[in-house]
Amino acid sequence: MERMIHTPEGVRDVYNGECAKKQVLKQKLHQVLQSYGYEDIETPSFEYFDVFSREIGTTPSRELYKFFDKEGNTLALRPDFTPSIVRAVSMYFMEEKNPIRLCYSGSTFQNINSYRGRLREATEMGVEFFGDGSAAADAEVLALVVDVLKASGLTEFQVSVGEVEFFKAIVEEAKMSEETVNELRSLISQKNYFGVEELIEEQPMKEELKQIFLRLPQLFGGIEILEEAKSLTSNEKARAAISRLEEIYKILSYYGCEKYISFDLGMLSKYHYYTGIIFQAFTYGTGEAVVKGGRYDHLLQYFGKSSPAIGFALPLENLMNALNRQNIAIEVNEEVSYISYDENNLKEAVQKAQSLRREGKKVKMIREEEA
Repeated sequence: MERMIHTPEGVRDVYNGECAKKQVLKQKLHQVLQSYGYEDIETPSFEYFDVFSREIGTTPSRELYKFFDKEGNTLALRPDFTPSIVRAVSMYFMEEKNPIRLCYSGSTFQNINSYRGRLREATEMGVEFFGDGSAAADAEVLALVVDVLKASGLTEFQVSVGEVEFFKAIVEEAKMSEETVNELRSLISQKNYFGVEELIEEQPMKEELKQIFLRLPQLFGGIEILEEAKSLTSNEKARAAISRLEEIYKILSYYGCEKYISFDLGMLSKYHYYTGIIFQAFTYGTGEAVVKGGRYDHLLQYFGKSSPAIGFALPLENLMNALNRQNIAIEVNEEVSYISYDENNLKEAVQKAQSLRREGKKVKMIREEEA
């Protein structure tokens, strides 16, 4: 039988210069996360399957890597970090009264078709911020996204912010079936104006509501979009959601990063646990978002703890692809000292190498071949 020496589909080796650049980039981003007071946490690569159930996780069951332990329990490799960290917070921080800021880095695993170069094992960094449901907390996380991307070397990017409560309020008023709402959510997310128009015309609702749904796929842009959104509805919950975005934008101006922020009220998620803002960051060189996140104030209730929460995930491969395609270099210290030796001067060579290493220098020892 021929030996299998290549990797399975959807995973890859990272080596030589690319691996060094990846480590440097991780260190840069980690410094920014720590500068905001986020503390490191590590969670297991696999958990009980229930941790990633449909109500909690972001990945369908069919896309999870599932297996059994010796006791017959169903386990799953983590497809993303948030459910694992939420589970850990419910275990170890149940009595904590102050806000909790946690950051992480590691591999995620999704059993997906490897189209468009998507990996089944990917490296993800991110943060989770628990215990603060304020607009100031939302603004802090968005400002952190901006600072992380700037630290990576990017200069041209946009963080697009949506607000799921605006959509939920209008849907609640329209009294549509769950099936119709899910279809509408999908069409709006795809910016499918004609699909939305066709679906809405079949629904019995006020003309004002129809006009809002028809406008949603195109309701994206700068701060002026929020004023337009307010003018479209008299729904108090919907207007409160827009006021929240306006407050967040005002606080972001204190950070000096509002120029990187835009709004998209047609940005919706198929995952129902989001309870406020959701956001994605985009830049040139990749069609995939380089950051994704949002507020999920009720998710901890599944683990027995009630606490507001917000966070984001940064797929490192997406960011590295963007940097590479924009010709933004990741500077790696490649300076190495070489010390050659033979059996006659080995002691002196080792002592010199150790002295240089204590000075923080890289040293490679090269054994001279005998003639």
